[in-house]
Amino acid sequence: MSTLKSRLQSDLTAAIRSRDELVSSTLRLTLTAITNEEVAGKTARELSDDEVLKVIVREAKKRREAAEAFANGGRTESAARERAEGEVLAAYLPAQLSDDDLRAIVADAIAQSGAAGPQAMGQVMKVVRPKVGDRAEGGRIAAEIKSQLAG
Repeated sequence: MSTLKSRLQSDLTAAIRSRDELVSSTLRLTLTAITNEEVAGKTARELSDDEVLKVIVREAKKRREAAEAFANGGRTESAARERAEGEVLAAYLPAQLSDDDLRAIVADAIAQSGAAGPQAMGQVMKVVRPKVGDRAEGGRIAAEIKSQLAG
């Protein structure tokens, strides 16, 4: 079993014992998503830490998008719940890059690839994505590339 998955399970046990409903429900949903990923496809398999991390990133993104949708719909309580669940998952994610760090990586990638103009966005994204990994969301990366290529 991956160390990240076992950490999630032990944290779930601790949350249940301490009767922390928010943490326990969030971790249950996340572990269910991991299990679903493990049994998807032709053969069941054990996920690596990187694959488990990708599932957690996906779940955290779902929470952010749901919180935004609830907030736009005027459902502040539901939005607050989704944000709180996102914060629980954030504890398992790598530290996010600061805006300055992301700006520097994108500027370096643009110089390295010799890209110019908005049509070269994909070319720059191919260089930036491996350097950044899961430390910045794709939307944030795309917005930074777009602003630097435009300006």
